[in-house]
Amino acid sequence: MLKMFAGKSPFYRSPTGPVEFIVVGLGNPGKEYEMTRHNAGFLSVDYFAQKNGFRIDKLKFKSLCGDCMVGGKRVLFLKPSTFMNLSGQAVTEAAAFYKVPMERVLVVMDDISLEPGKMRIRRKGSDGGHNGIKNIIYLSGSDQFPRIKVGVGAKPNPNYDLAAWVLSRFTSQEQQALEEVFPKVAQSIELIVAGKIDQAMNQFNS
Repeated sequence: MLKMFAGKSPFYRSPTGPVEFIVVGLGNPGKEYEMTRHNAGFLSVDYFAQKNGFRIDKLKFKSLCGDCMVGGKRVLFLKPSTFMNLSGQAVTEAAAFYKVPMERVLVVMDDISLEPGKMRIRRKGSDGGHNGIKNIIYLSGSDQFPRIKVGVGAKPNPNYDLAAWVLSRFTSQEQQALEEVFPKVAQSIELIVAGKIDQAMNQFNS
């Protein structure tokens, strides 16, 4: 799906100044979880990094992380290595270290209520039954952080085990739909970091 690049893009600018925003892609670490539905957040931020010529590969804050300039702001990108249900450990460590309020922590996550190829932006809100979001809210004490929900499709039937479904892999057709939504997710990240979440919601909520 994503073909990883070699080296830095010629357009890459080394980040300078304090970290002003954190973007977190949710997922589970390890080869066995690659390309599973629960890793749509990881895949989304990997796409952003590839597009912008930087890597999310430094070990810090119980995460793989990397940073780049987005619209003149230094932004830290995280892929927590704690497994999904402990994602809040990475988020709260990084936010506390850089003194970034939760309102400037953007979480990119999977959503089973949306079909692959669809996305939805939310300014804040409850966990909606998502274990990664639940842990972030629990450990940070706040639900006031924006999120981008990336559609991964609903369970085939009501009796299908939810854990088995989110850990299942995308079909080739679903992968194609994801590849078409990643550029929209990337544009949304840029708009939200720039303080234009209303514009992002109007443009991309589906």
